[in-house]
Amino acid sequence: MIRLAVIGTNWITKQFIEAALFTEKYQLSAIYSRSMDSARSFAQQFPTAAPLLFDDLSALAASSAIDAVYIASPNSFHAEQAIQLLHSGKHVICEKPLAANYALAQRMFETAEQNQVVLCEAFMSPHTPNFKTLEAELPRIGRLTKAFISYCQYSSRYPKYLAGENPNTFNPAFANGSMVDIGFYCLASAVTLFGEPRQVSAQAQLLPSGVDGSGSVILAYDGFEVVLQHSKTSDSLLPSEFQGEDGVLHMSMISIGKQITKTLRGQATEDLSVQQHSNPMIYEALDFAEKIVNNHIDPEAKQRSLVVAKLLTEIRRQTGVVFPQD
Repeated sequence: MIRLAVIGTNWITKQFIEAALFTEKYQLSAIYSRSMDSARSFAQQFPTAAPLLFDDLSALAASSAIDAVYIASPNSFHAEQAIQLLHSGKHVICEKPLAANYALAQRMFETAEQNQVVLCEAFMSPHTPNFKTLEAELPRIGRLTKAFISYCQYSSRYPKYLAGENPNTFNPAFANGSMVDIGFYCLASAVTLFGEPRQVSAQAQLLPSGVDGSGSVILAYDGFEVVLQHSKTSDSLLPSEFQGEDGVLHMSMISIGKQITKTLRGQATEDLSVQQHSNPMIYEALDFAEKIVNNHIDPEAKQRSLVVAKLLTEIRRQTGVVFPQD
């Protein structure tokens, strides 16, 4: 049983804890928050776990009661917190994006390898059954010519931003914005499916705060291109589409692989979806548990994380989004 600590007390942390406990591979051993009151309040949602509570990261890192730490703090804190924990011999499961920029992501993996511990980036999509179906079906639509991967969702915090408040979601101090948040799913899915592109071209609509509210990216590969669309200031009902010479694949909600259909030329549309668990984080929690138990750093996952971090850094350079960590 992996003794799990969590950093962060938001909804995504709760969802990951529920997923981890469902797998029966983890036990909730500790909760960290900068506020002890927040840690206590959050712990009440898991009354049978009786986790240790921390508001001092050094104390958490030094604890012998913890094997692995799930980090869901603001993006700007990911690298600093992860590096300290990795140095202390803790396995780390870090929410996406792994770090504010490519150089920090490199340092995180270097630290993990130096201390012989596992570093995983929490990115749900490739672990879900329907995404795996998408991977398997791509060769069946013939030579790929074009793909459109979309994730546009009006942020629940956007009205606060418009009202003059400064939520983390739209604050560059926290290494945030549309591309690194939901655009990440589009980019990382493309890299998972097709590898590193030979060229990237990006544009974005910047908000007065300095982050991107929406944007698009073109990834050029040999023989085809992938167009990414992302937004936190508007909704889209369009699925992601993969066009081949012999047919088309559609996937709704690329982040969790909600539904996948295939339409071959001249044939009826076929629904290839399988029923997935209502908590899509279960699949990644199982995969991370296997890696942690076997102390295995997956070279493909590491390469994907580093390529995505490099591309995100280049996309921000092209669109003019600057983080303090740069």
